[in-house]
Amino acid sequence: MEIRDAQKIILSFEEARKWNLFRESQIFTHLVEEISEIGRYILVREGYKAPGLGHEIAKDDVSREFAQAFALFLQLANRMNVDLEDAFLKEIEIMEKRFNQESWRRYMDSSYPRL
Repeated sequence: MEIRDAQKIILSFEEARKWNLFRESQIFTHLVEEISEIGRYILVREGYKAPGLGHEIAKDDVSREFAQAFALFLQLANRMNVDLEDAFLKEIEIMEKRFNQESWRRYMDSSYPRL
Protein backbone atom coordinates (compact mmCIF):
# COMPACT_ATOMS: atom_id res chain seq x y z
CA MET A 1 0.00 0.00 0.00
CA GLU A 2 1.19 3.51 -0.79
CA ILE A 3 1.15 6.16 1.93
CA ARG A 4 -1.24 8.20 -0.20
CA ASP A 5 -3.65 5.24 -0.21
CA ALA A 6 -3.48 5.00 3.58
CA GLN A 7 -4.38 8.69 3.83
CA LYS A 8 -7.41 8.09 1.60
CA ILE A 9 -8.52 5.08 3.66
CA ILE A 10 -8.33 6.96 6.96
CA LEU A 11 -10.12 9.98 5.45
CA SER A 12 -13.01 7.78 4.32
CA PHE A 13 -13.11 6.00 7.69
CA GLU A 14 -13.09 9.32 9.53
CA GLU A 15 -15.79 10.94 7.38
CA ALA A 16 -18.08 7.89 7.69
CA ARG A 17 -18.10 8.40 11.47
CA LYS A 18 -18.14 12.22 11.36
CA TRP A 19 -14.79 12.23 13.14
CA ASN A 20 -13.84 14.98 10.72
CA LEU A 21 -15.69 17.26 13.18
CA PHE A 22 -12.92 16.80 15.76
CA ARG A 23 -10.43 19.64 15.96
CA GLU A 24 -6.78 19.27 15.00
CA SER A 25 -5.72 19.94 18.60
CA GLN A 26 -7.77 16.94 19.75
CA ILE A 27 -6.25 14.66 17.13
CA PHE A 28 -2.75 15.88 17.99
CA THR A 29 -3.28 15.32 21.72
CA HIS A 30 -4.62 11.82 21.05
CA LEU A 31 -1.56 11.14 18.85
CA VAL A 32 0.76 12.19 21.69
CA GLU A 33 -1.16 9.88 24.04
CA GLU A 34 -0.68 6.90 21.71
CA ILE A 35 3.03 7.67 21.27
CA SER A 36 3.32 7.79 25.06
CA GLU A 37 1.88 4.28 25.21
CA ILE A 38 4.62 3.13 22.84
CA GLY A 39 7.07 4.81 25.21
CA ARG A 40 5.68 2.79 28.10
CA TYR A 41 6.42 -0.44 26.20
CA ILE A 42 9.98 0.72 25.57
CA LEU A 43 10.55 1.61 29.24
CA VAL A 44 9.30 -1.82 30.36
CA ARG A 45 11.27 -3.60 27.65
CA GLU A 46 14.51 -1.84 28.65
CA GLY A 47 13.88 -2.55 32.35
CA TYR A 48 13.48 1.08 33.43
CA LYS A 49 9.94 0.30 34.53
CA ALA A 50 9.59 -3.04 36.30
CA PRO A 51 6.21 -4.77 36.25
CA GLY A 52 5.31 -5.99 39.70
CA LEU A 53 7.52 -3.39 41.35
CA GLY A 54 5.11 -0.48 41.17
CA HIS A 55 4.58 -0.46 37.42
CA GLU A 56 1.84 -2.04 35.35
CA ILE A 57 2.51 -4.54 32.61
CA ALA A 58 1.80 -3.23 29.12
CA LYS A 59 -1.38 -5.15 28.31
CA ASP A 60 -1.98 -4.69 24.60
CA ASP A 61 0.06 -5.64 21.58
CA VAL A 62 2.50 -2.80 20.85
CA SER A 63 1.78 -3.15 17.12
CA ARG A 64 -1.73 -1.84 17.85
CA GLU A 65 -0.24 1.23 19.49
CA PHE A 66 1.88 1.88 16.40
CA ALA A 67 -1.16 1.41 14.16
CA GLN A 68 -3.26 3.78 16.27
CA ALA A 69 -0.51 6.42 16.26
CA PHE A 70 -0.09 6.01 12.49
CA ALA A 71 -3.84 6.40 11.90
CA LEU A 72 -3.93 9.57 13.99
CA PHE A 73 -0.84 10.89 12.21
CA LEU A 74 -2.57 10.29 8.87
CA GLN A 75 -5.69 12.07 10.12
CA LEU A 76 -3.66 15.07 11.20
CA ALA A 77 -1.77 15.19 7.89
CA ASN A 78 -5.09 15.11 6.03
CA ARG A 79 -6.36 18.02 8.11
CA MET A 80 -3.23 20.01 7.33
CA ASN A 81 -3.48 19.15 3.59
CA VAL A 82 -0.12 17.37 3.63
CA ASP A 83 0.55 14.66 1.08
CA LEU A 84 2.76 12.54 3.33
CA GLU A 85 4.13 10.41 0.51
CA ASP A 86 5.33 13.46 -1.41
CA ALA A 87 6.59 15.21 1.74
CA PHE A 88 8.48 12.11 2.86
CA LEU A 89 10.22 11.62 -0.47
CA LYS A 90 11.24 15.28 -0.56
CA GLU A 91 12.54 15.12 3.01
CA ILE A 92 14.60 11.97 2.35
CA GLU A 93 16.22 13.76 -0.59
CA ILE A 94 17.11 16.71 1.67
CA MET A 95 18.41 14.38 4.39
CA GLU A 96 20.60 12.49 1.90
CA LYS A 97 22.38 15.77 1.11
CA ARG A 98 22.40 17.05 4.69
CA PHE A 99 23.71 13.96 6.48
CA ASN A 100 26.70 12.56 4.60
CA GLN A 101 26.59 8.76 4.77
CA GLU A 102 30.32 8.12 5.10
CA SER A 103 30.85 10.86 7.69
CA TRP A 104 28.03 9.48 9.80
CA ARG A 105 29.25 5.88 9.47
CA ARG A 106 32.72 6.91 10.69
CA TYR A 107 31.21 8.90 13.55
CA MET A 108 28.97 6.03 14.64
CA ASP A 109 31.81 3.50 14.39
CA SER A 110 34.04 5.63 16.63
CA SER A 111 31.38 6.85 19.04
CA TYR A 112 29.06 3.85 19.30
CA PRO A 113 31.16 0.75 18.67
CA ARG A 114 28.73 -1.54 20.52
CA LEU A 115 25.70 -0.86 18.33
